[in-house]
Amino acid sequence: MPSALLAILCPVSLPLWDIVGVGANAVDRVYVLPASLAEARPDAKLRILHHRRSCGGQTATMLATCRRLGATAAYIGTIGSNDDGALVRAELARLDIDLTYAVGRDGPNPFAVILIEERTGERMVLWDRDDRMRLQPTDVPADVLARARLVHVDDVDLDAAIAAARAAARAGVPVTSDIERAADRVDELIGAVTCPIFAAPALADLTGIADPERALRKIRRAHAGLITVTLGADGAMVLDGDRIVHAPGVAVSAVDTTGAGDVFRGAFAIAWLENRTAADVLRFANAAAAVSCTRPGAVAGAPGRAEIDALLRA
Repeated sequence: MPSALLAILCPVSLPLWDIVGVGANAVDRVYVLPASLAEARPDAKLRILHHRRSCGGQTATMLATCRRLGATAAYIGTIGSNDDGALVRAELARLDIDLTYAVGRDGPNPFAVILIEERTGERMVLWDRDDRMRLQPTDVPADVLARARLVHVDDVDLDAAIAAARAAARAGVPVTSDIERAADRVDELIGAVTCPIFAAPALADLTGIADPERALRKIRRAHAGLITVTLGADGAMVLDGDRIVHAPGVAVSAVDTTGAGDVFRGAFAIAWLENRTAADVLRFANAAAAVSCTRPGAVAGAPGRAEIDALLRA
């Protein structure tokens, strides 16, 4: 039978992804330094020990983690027209992340300059983003979100993130989020998602409470679902109903902490889809983030399942 006729008689069903990510990517220009800038004199001159260019960004790194853990994934976000944009496209395509709905923009791709202290792996991030790279709500097709098992959004372009979260919710698709800053409309994003995941500084800024448990309980007044906060080396904490669950961090020799929070969110989403308990979700995500810190790069540092399981066994 001719293939065209076969396609008419037996149409291929629409694709179904485990994860659709809506948000940011970036190209990182990474410089490894012998000391922390925070501890250096204002007139200090530090030699660059190593430097590289690699892919990162909140949602791109989260999706890379999901792919490394065996999930199917699609990316909705803007990609620039310069060499950095080409690098991002090539890297995400290499990971077999569906880029059908990525939005090409004429302009420079977002980038970051990342300064890493060699001894600890801790980093300082300097970033820039051309306004032409802003993702608009109209760039996010609701029918694509409806064909996912889970949608993830970040807080870079809040209008698009809120629209995506609401569209996914209308389709009955759960939504996780990456909330790293206290900004206008972030309260709307929190209310629109199923499971908000905060960075600790953002949670403290939003609630005015430094203690993470008390801060989560304050957020509970406006959100009935699972509420999570990442605590860096101290691991992560979740408010599950009225019960606080804390999983301590996993000690490793850190090389580069860039993207660890994004890796945490990717592993969290996968473990959550596997219907694990809140404690198991946190342990799995903490271990994934820890593995990512032992090697350079955000997207490049995303771990596989065997590596995570080995660290948990150890």
